[in-house]
Amino acid sequence: MALFILEGLLSGINFTIIFFIIKDVLDLNFNYNQILKYSSILALVYLIRNFLYRRAYTYGQYAGSDISRNIRLNLGNKFKEIPLFNFTKRKTGKYINTVTNDVDSYENILTHKYGDILKNLVLVIMLLIYMFKFNKDVGIVSLVGGLLLIPSLYISFKIVNKHGKNKNLAQSDNTDNIVEYITGIKTLRIYGQDGVNNNMIINSMKNYSDVSFKYEINILPMAGIFNILIGLCIPVSIYIVGLSYINREIDIKMAIMISTLPIFLNKLLNTLYISLTGYKNLKISRNNIESIFNEKEEFKNNKSFNPKVFDLEFENVNFSYDDSKKVCDKLSFKGEHGKLTAIVGSSGAGKSTILNLISKLHVPDSGSIKIGGIDIEGISSEKILDKISMVDQNTFLFNDTIKNNIKIAKPTATDQEIIEVSKLSNCHDFIMEEKDGYNRLVGENGNRLSGGQRQRISIARTLLKDNPIVLLDEATASLDIENELLVKEAIMNLISKNKTIFMVAHTLPIVKNADRILVMNNGKIIESGTHEDLMKLKGKYYSMYLADKSN
Repeated sequence: MALFILEGLLSGINFTIIFFIIKDVLDLNFNYNQILKYSSILALVYLIRNFLYRRAYTYGQYAGSDISRNIRLNLGNKFKEIPLFNFTKRKTGKYINTVTNDVDSYENILTHKYGDILKNLVLVIMLLIYMFKFNKDVGIVSLVGGLLLIPSLYISFKIVNKHGKNKNLAQSDNTDNIVEYITGIKTLRIYGQDGVNNNMIINSMKNYSDVSFKYEINILPMAGIFNILIGLCIPVSIYIVGLSYINREIDIKMAIMISTLPIFLNKLLNTLYISLTGYKNLKISRNNIESIFNEKEEFKNNKSFNPKVFDLEFENVNFSYDDSKKVCDKLSFKGEHGKLTAIVGSSGAGKSTILNLISKLHVPDSGSIKIGGIDIEGISSEKILDKISMVDQNTFLFNDTIKNNIKIAKPTATDQEIIEVSKLSNCHDFIMEEKDGYNRLVGENGNRLSGGQRQRISIARTLLKDNPIVLLDEATASLDIENELLVKEAIMNLISKNKTIFMVAHTLPIVKNADRILVMNNGKIIESGTHEDLMKLKGKYYSMYLADKSN
């Protein structure tokens, strides 16, 4: 800060030197020694300014980069504290835009805008002091022009607040749609909805373009009016200078100097207006960052969670998304420790929601969920998830080696442990088919592996983590027959480990040997029992099983 102010003061000295050069030239006192003296002074001032600017700029860059790095790290830590259901109920574009664009914009405030504003502000003050010293009337006119900056900025700030926020929201929405477009590019190409044929991405980009254009259209008139008003100060000042010269109140040297100062002031005031308007716009980015830091964090306490057994019980649990139709309606059931509980039913019945409620990805509207007789409502999700492993139908793999993708479940695991769980999950054979073996890169989100291979790696993770509760969500969905058989075999190895297992399945033969089967429809459990019990009822499960068997 001090370096930028000092550099601004040194910039103002140039005007003093210019005045003396004009004076000596008109007094016919401008010789070689004078040229050498003024050139040396200007060179020295330039070198000092250059040194100060580079130091200030470099320091600003380091400080800004360090702050932006810390902001991103702290945002990463904050994401750990935000309830997981926030990431499922809202678009991710807001978070992506904040971590990337907003942090970059905020860094721009620290590294560029802040220092430039300070320097130019110091120069404006110095110019006004010069003008008041040389000619009071010109100083007053220039001061009035400078004070016009305040109401102009006030109006501009209101415009920025209104349209800048809309622009930022449109940018977040556009980011979200671009991420979705890139993620789904394969499907879009298959159906000819890529590029200009994709109305969603075209409309999103057009909306962002329209909002940005509207922002500029609304901010430009005020900028134009301010530019005209302070521009008028130049002819008024020259008129005053001319009268003063005619009336012999000032000499030609002073007249030339005073006439040039308003031109410099006009340029500086315009630069300040643009910088301060941009500064206000960038503050929207800072507010977006702060809004994430201010988001409600997940409930945490020091309450221990160490149940002796891992029975899992729902008591009158209700849940709905955004006050819409109930997805879970007064659910009550119990899954015993060491037993397999299967959940079946039509699409949208609420099967996967049960698993999300167990893992605290969602929070029930009412009722209680107990693990080992302990209500999990007052327990942080971190402690709950420490007891749970989950195999999802959409397995996420990092762009890393197979070994590291398995090891994420237990960072301290030895290579031998990784090989053992890989054999149990039917991974080892396909891993060793490649020359890199466990060091083979899987690609972004595992795109170099088949769906079945990704699922088996997910099961290997679960076996390695060795938690007492295992949740299987459509683990065999969308697999070919060979991969489905291998995944089923891996699941059976998992089931044999004396864990409390909840399985959501679309193919009924895999749940035939479950200790208990829950049949769901419209958020309710309509049937419950073993395979034999449900077949005797000849209800929905019976119909589903026969239909599945015939297929």
